[in-house]
Amino acid sequence: MNDLSQSAILIVDDTEANLDILVETLTCVTDDISVVMDGPSALDIVREFPPDLILLDIMMPGMDGYEVCRQLKADPALQDIPVIFITAMSEIENKTRGFELGAMDYITKPFNVVEVRARVKTHLSLQMARKELARQNEILEIKVEERTRELALTQEVTIECMASLAEYRDPETGGHIQRTKNYVRILATRLKDHPKFKDAITPEIINLLYLSAPLHDIGKVGVPDHILLKPGKLTDEEFEEMKKHTIYDYNSLKVAADKLGDRSFLHIAMEIALAHQEKWDGSGYPQGLKGHAIPLAGRLMAVADVYDALISKRVYKPPFPHQRAVDIVLQGKGTHFDPDIVEAFLDIQEDFRQIALQFIDFEEERVALSEPYREYA
Repeated sequence: MNDLSQSAILIVDDTEANLDILVETLTCVTDDISVVMDGPSALDIVREFPPDLILLDIMMPGMDGYEVCRQLKADPALQDIPVIFITAMSEIENKTRGFELGAMDYITKPFNVVEVRARVKTHLSLQMARKELARQNEILEIKVEERTRELALTQEVTIECMASLAEYRDPETGGHIQRTKNYVRILATRLKDHPKFKDAITPEIINLLYLSAPLHDIGKVGVPDHILLKPGKLTDEEFEEMKKHTIYDYNSLKVAADKLGDRSFLHIAMEIALAHQEKWDGSGYPQGLKGHAIPLAGRLMAVADVYDALISKRVYKPPFPHQRAVDIVLQGKGTHFDPDIVEAFLDIQEDFRQIALQFIDFEEERVALSEPYREYA
């Protein structure tokens, strides 16, 4: 049986004789018994020291038991405390009113000691069970939150590990992963309230974009070194081979996503992998998609990827100044890039520059990025 000895009971009655009988009856159940003789005092003590059970007289001068009960049940912090009404009345309508106000039970005067003790024990046991259930639910919620955080961390670590494969093949782009995922996040955040994007860009999507962006170039592990690391311009044949990195990337992610199921966190990464080299006018690769047929994730990544390639040092070029990179992105508005995304990029171009400076690879890039900044109309 549940140990009720630590339970707290409040008895509210304006008659001392009734209080004496009830205290004597319930002392064998618990020593924690408080008594008050009016409604306002009852409310004060309950708010300061909430009991596990209230025995409440109905007929009291001034504030009656019904009003006390009504105020208790109107307070979210107190409404779960069970109330047992004490009454000498036997009319059905009075009992009905009490139940409608939220009372759990009735005991009638004159008191039957055995009945009072049994009813109090029953409701204290129920209250203990409710509290234990609430405690277990809290523990379960904490465990679910912990597990969710573990899964999120696992996803992020998995993505970072996969992305590092491409970094090992192309060591000049060590900061590229960190920069591009932050570019994509601020672009998406800027566009989330835009009429054209507000339904497509949710906080969950923004987070998935941020996590998935590092995977946009892992397909380069399938490109031969003599092409990937070539210091000069690629031949047509070499460029065709380089273009296959989008397919390699998509296919490798699809294998993993198929194993994880329809709700895989990799679906955004797959869109980015396959679509980040597509162009707004349809001249991109690998599918030659045009306009809004290009997944939004790919359109966002295209701007982030090109800006970062421009401001970065490569084996085939020096880093471009920030302003020149912005000019080139602007020139691609409506041809290479989604015009609305370019407008968002122009609005937050200084944020792009600051991200680039934060995750810089070479001092040459810092110098190029430190040119004076000017606003775009």
